[in-house]
Amino acid sequence: MKGSRPEQAVLSRDTDMSKTDETRRVIEGMVDGLNDHRINDIGDFFADGFRWMGNVGCGTKNGLKEFQDNWQRPFQAAFSDKVCVDEARLYMGEWAAAFGRQEAVHSGTFMGIEATGKKVEIRYMDFWKVEEGRITDNWVMVDFPHVMAQLGVDVFNGEGWEAFDRGEREAPRPDAR
Repeated sequence: MKGSRPEQAVLSRDTDMSKTDETRRVIEGMVDGLNDHRINDIGDFFADGFRWMGNVGCGTKNGLKEFQDNWQRPFQAAFSDKVCVDEARLYMGEWAAAFGRQEAVHSGTFMGIEATGKKVEIRYMDFWKVEEGRITDNWVMVDFPHVMAQLGVDVFNGEGWEAFDRGEREAPRPDAR
């Protein structure tokens, strides 16, 4: 790398590897709780002051109540028959990560789109920090553009880079230096 290298992996550098099994138990229990559509008692897995940090469209939730009121409830109002399927999970000390999908029915308003009754796939990635048996931080990426595309809305207005992959447009190239 040219120039000075930025400091890497600051948050996970000093992880306590002896915590791996505890982290696994917390995450597996939490995913089961989400699949059981638990809201009121989801604090069994999350610390009261935990932070849920999502991408644009999802927002950031500070504390358990904001997570319940501004994520879980609206999400479950928009999507019923929801099942979370982690396709891969990684555990390292107090840290865990997963990617996967939720399969659900669009049964309520989502991003201004009235219920369609369509079955959709909601792709995601999660990164968790577990301390003292509870999730304290959760970084999340939910592929809302993919969900909206399944509901007939192109948030990129035809400008998505998939057009390059399909050969419909030529991808720009940086200037040669």
